[in-house]
Amino acid sequence: MTPTDRIHRSVDVLVIGAGPAGLAVAARLAAAGVGRVEVLDREQRAGGIPRHCDHAGFGLRDLRRVMTGPDYARHHIAAAIRAGAVLRTGVTATGWAAPRTVDITGPTGLERITATAVVLATGARERPRSARLVPGTRPAGVYTTGQLQQAVLHHQSVGRRAVIVGAERVSYSAVATLRRAGAEVAAMVTDQPRHQTHPARHLGTRLRHGVPLVTDATVAELTGRERLESVRLRHRDGRTAAIGCDTVVFTGDWIPDHELARSAGIALDPGTRGPATDAEFRTGEPGVFAVGNLLHPVETADVAALDGRFAAGPVLRHLTGVPWTPGPLPVRVEAPLLWISPNRLTPDGPRPPRGRFTLRTTRFLTRPVLTVSQDGRTLHRGRLASTAAPNRPFHLPADWIAGADAHGGPVRITVD
Repeated sequence: MTPTDRIHRSVDVLVIGAGPAGLAVAARLAAAGVGRVEVLDREQRAGGIPRHCDHAGFGLRDLRRVMTGPDYARHHIAAAIRAGAVLRTGVTATGWAAPRTVDITGPTGLERITATAVVLATGARERPRSARLVPGTRPAGVYTTGQLQQAVLHHQSVGRRAVIVGAERVSYSAVATLRRAGAEVAAMVTDQPRHQTHPARHLGTRLRHGVPLVTDATVAELTGRERLESVRLRHRDGRTAAIGCDTVVFTGDWIPDHELARSAGIALDPGTRGPATDAEFRTGEPGVFAVGNLLHPVETADVAALDGRFAAGPVLRHLTGVPWTPGPLPVRVEAPLLWISPNRLTPDGPRPPRGRFTLRTTRFLTRPVLTVSQDGRTLHRGRLASTAAPNRPFHLPADWIAGADAHGGPVRITVD
């Protein structure tokens, strides 16, 4: 098929990614009467990561009830279809032919779709062993959490004794997945001085499964020929030790699936590595929005779904012809802070959803004092009421943004 053989179509809104964020924004827009809202996903089934997570804990923030991952995914799929959105799976967006014009390939062949608004909801992924530069052999039995969940979902053997690298929220989800698959978890390993999940979750896992937590340690080497035989650890003080296992799961260390945004020339934020966006989810490309864990790698599924709900309003305003004026001021963080979202603002514009910014840190900070400044002028200074932990979100109120100068330099967030 030549480029001229492509099917050319137009839609009102094209949503790329059928996880919680993409489905939620599609449902809201379709329910509001938008003519054609089309959702694409390269997977064969919609629903995103939750459909692989056969455990409870989904839906508390957005649905006000607790559901398993598959039930949560089915709820959002049904809501989008019921509202009138069109879901298409097994379809991949391969690039951009023009502003808001996307080339796709799928079971029906090649298409070129032009939309009045494009919403990027492509999510995030864990970096695999290769990207973490872990040396050693290349045996079978090495997974990310997503690969583990896929294997268990398809009833594949995942080994008998596992080591989990990481001690954040998704790491504890990996424990549950392994135990349901009949595997023993020999240890969880983190380079931090303690775990990074909620204390009750950690305690429950210790009491129920007896999983030891090894802190201040990194994976120095994997050994084994055809199948993994052991994981060698290096402790912060230089000691090394080996744990015998036939499976290792690398969890966390998230990176946004930003390839499509990058190929459009959309500016990426240096902290999140996702598209730079303002409080209305607008990127630097007119008519292109970004939502969900593409922006904040990685928050819970219900937080991503709330993004979709909040983004529906700005998308609707764009469809009515409201001028495209994304926030001109970049918001930057300094070490040990890792990133902030949203990371663009307009002083006289809307505040972020729920009136706050979301931040991450690279190390534990006990009740830190955060200072917001611009060009040497302090806009806000306040102490957090609790400890900020790596791999967990904490929040900064947005009541200071009206004091920023739209013509000044970047706004900076520092820790005293």
